[in-house]
Amino acid sequence: MESSLEQWRTMWPYAVLMIVIASWVLYHFLAPASWRDWAGAGAVQAFIIALYAEMYGFPLTIYFLTSVLPLDIPLVHDSGHLWATLLGYGRGGQITEMTIGYAFIFIGLILVIRGWVAVYFDGDRLLTEGVYGVVRHPQYTGIFLVVFGQLVHWPTIPTLMLAPVIVLAYAHLARREEARLAERFGNAYAEYRQRVPMFFPRWGQLRQLIAV
Repeated sequence: MESSLEQWRTMWPYAVLMIVIASWVLYHFLAPASWRDWAGAGAVQAFIIALYAEMYGFPLTIYFLTSVLPLDIPLVHDSGHLWATLLGYGRGGQITEMTIGYAFIFIGLILVIRGWVAVYFDGDRLLTEGVYGVVRHPQYTGIFLVVFGQLVHWPTIPTLMLAPVIVLAYAHLARREEARLAERFGNAYAEYRQRVPMFFPRWGQLRQLIAV
């Protein structure tokens, strides 16, 4: 076991680097202001730390599963592609889940950044076009897609537990934001809310979500 864990020890610098980069993206493009914003961002921050601490640090989930279940999972980095490991799909399965996961992550990051750009440059008015013409909360949709992509790519017990917390936190935050927007913009926002979905686009607008 000692030799198996040696490669994980050498990857801790990567864990620190990825946590710093992901945290900068989180706080720069979401720019939390109120304590509710910080609560949601804090849940995502915990997700980031839990994810990369296991991806490049210590394989807690693998260690736990092999301790409590009759599983023989090598404590090597590739075993962290947990779906492929548990289902026995081998290297091909690892590449497949990584590709699918990164696709969701990439789309999610695009939405987070595009939502930030729209608010930063034109946030004093009611935004109803671009990504905001497809979903009412594109940044939160982006966060959900990034979280889902990471759960496909590199699932861990802590991140699986944190994912619903993140969804609930941002769903609650979105409802409070909408109450303020309805008070500010009145009928214009009521019409917009009736026309545009909250988080997930209508089936015919899926391609438009990343093309706008």
